Amino acid sequence: MAATGKLSGGKKDGPKAVAVVRGTLVDKALAVGTIEPRVEVSVKSILAGVVRQRFAAVGEFVKRGQPLLEIAPNPTPLEMVELRRNVELREIEIRNLERELARQQELRNRNLISPSDLEAAQRRVDESRSQLSLSQERLALQEGGKVLTGGKQVETVVRAPIDGYILEDSIEIGDPVVPLTPYQAGTVLMRMAAMRDLIFRGTVDEIDVGRLKEGMPVTVKIGALPSASVKGRLEKIWLKAHKQEQATVFPIEIVLTEVAGATLRAGYSANAEVIISRRDSVLYIPERLITHRHDSSFVTLRTSPGKTEERCIKTGLSDAINIEVLEGLQAADSLVEPAPREIS
Repeated sequence: MAATGKLSGGKKDGPKAVAVVRGTLVDKALAVGTIEPRVEVSVKSILAGVVRQRFAAVGEFVKRGQPLLEIAPNPTPLEMVELRRNVELREIEIRNLERELARQQELRNRNLISPSDLEAAQRRVDESRSQLSLSQERLALQEGGKVLTGGKQVETVVRAPIDGYILEDSIEIGDPVVPLTPYQAGTVLMRMAAMRDLIFRGTVDEIDVGRLKEGMPVTVKIGALPSASVKGRLEKIWLKAHKQEQATVFPIEIVLTEVAGATLRAGYSANAEVIISRRDSVLYIPERLITHRHDSSFVTLRTSPGKTEERCIKTGLSDAINIEVLEGLQAADSLVEPAPREIS
């Protein structure tokens, strides 16, 4: 049964009346993050040295294979002496092995040794020649900065690995460069990305992640571009949570599907509203007007001037501020906001 009563005149203006509204209600989860390239490439050198020259600057678009930097070999005097000495030792070794091969050939002609002995002598000569070639290439690379090996030009110019923009450089002219090898990461010289493929990377609170699914529509708001209208689609939800300032959050990725002409830049701060559910042309009221009792929801309805009635209602979708009314109220109804409780 509905309880009826009269409005008290405790305040001069009386209790505040709130209308039942018909409109659109959207339940959404908020994610906080940044706009980033889907793929960002670190540019490194396979040769050691120092940065001699720069051919491209931050913000420029470069094609794959375009020169970015020149790395000048910077060997110590002792290293140069060792390289030249290695070449001399290899040359002496080859001369000795060639004389030995000639003797082995003469012995073979007399049938004094087996064919395998002659083949072994020839193999030692071939291996020594290969080692000499390698030593000469190392010396040429340190002296001239480039060398032809295996039919390919090995040079100290670092070239762009992809078509894209230079986002960042980490070095100055004269800085030392550690090369990339299987045993060390090497110096990051520049960072590049194809800016045509940007995504939103961020985190969502664990309270909301259980309601999210890949493919949900998203509205992205860019802090630096308040008027930009950017739409997206939830593409990926991490399976493992992270701790972030004492909160448990899950990383997500959102692919941007519509940017409406906005110029996006890597690193822009952004908020993403993942649309979980949407109701159009529904009745809703502020959720604060509802009181709960025995698993039921009640509101105070203004029935006539000075009179109220408590009515049980059935609710639906909530966006944490407003809540959908499925049964119990009409669009013309007016509700009374409950008086704030006094804390003794």
